[in-house]
Amino acid sequence: MRVAIVGAGAAGARAARQLLSTDGVERVLVRDVDGARLRAVVEGLGARAGADTGPWTSPPDAAVVVLAGPAGTHAGSAARALEAGRHVVSVSDDIDDVRALLGLDLEARERGLHVVVGAGFSPGMSCLLARHAAASFDEIDEIHVAKSGTGGPACARQHHRALSGWTEDWRDGAWVRRRAGSGRELCWFPDPVGAADCYRARLPEPRLLVHAFRGVERATARMAATRRDRMSAPLPMLRPPHPEGTVGAVRVEVRGRRGRAREVAVLGAVDRPAVSAGTVAALAAVWAAERRLGPPGAAGLAALATPVPFLAELARRGVRAAVFEGRSAPSPA
Repeated sequence: MRVAIVGAGAAGARAARQLLSTDGVERVLVRDVDGARLRAVVEGLGARAGADTGPWTSPPDAAVVVLAGPAGTHAGSAARALEAGRHVVSVSDDIDDVRALLGLDLEARERGLHVVVGAGFSPGMSCLLARHAAASFDEIDEIHVAKSGTGGPACARQHHRALSGWTEDWRDGAWVRRRAGSGRELCWFPDPVGAADCYRARLPEPRLLVHAFRGVERATARMAATRRDRMSAPLPMLRPPHPEGTVGAVRVEVRGRRGRAREVAVLGAVDRPAVSAGTVAALAAVWAAERRLGPPGAAGLAALATPVPFLAELARRGVRAAVFEGRSAPSPA
């Protein structure tokens, strides 16, 4: 199996390492616009990795193309990869990328290929946790996601932008426009992250979850942020982002019915986001190539992956989920 990585940043480099440690992956090709970074990553990966220096507008020669480059570039790259007969895995957490990638569903189904949308930490791990939690209910009607922390520089810049402008919540079967940075809620993440004030942000989970859970009544996403984060969001970043990010976490709350009782389940995960994102993307690429995902099409992991074996393999690779035990707060507004 040959897999290509487009984007040699923090998540892309981690995905490449995970792929090279996977049985059946013979070759990993890496492509990046930064020649020095590309050479450094490929040299660090070993003999089974290679630099892809073909035309940027031509898809790499591989069974699966993992898109780990900057936001705003994924839809065009995915469309070209589909046309060339490649499966696609995108780690983008940009809401515009996600909308455009979901729009490739019909073409992907016609070609018998997968476009895995949001296959990172958040979204990605968050979507898997939502699907896993939902399996214990007879019927679900609410899903609320919160995230903390960032991965590499591209992720940090996207986090910064996500707190400005407008976002959308799914409420009672319709999209409701909300101001990003509003709606403060105290969310508890797995240790060592703990409690953090979280706010509405331009995050793609509601789009992916509404797409995966037909009939869900409410879906929201929030991001941990400080007062300075919110005040500076419309401005350029005040300091260079960390090259690898710091410890982050996701929290997924699912509400619904079990029998006649209304119940709540809360799952979470804590890790360095770039590490988790690379691991989730690599495993999604392998499952796509091996035809272990759901029916062909464009969707997130909540719709495409069987959560228990996928989460079990992630745990084997060091990315583990946690179950919240205690009393939950009322539904977010």
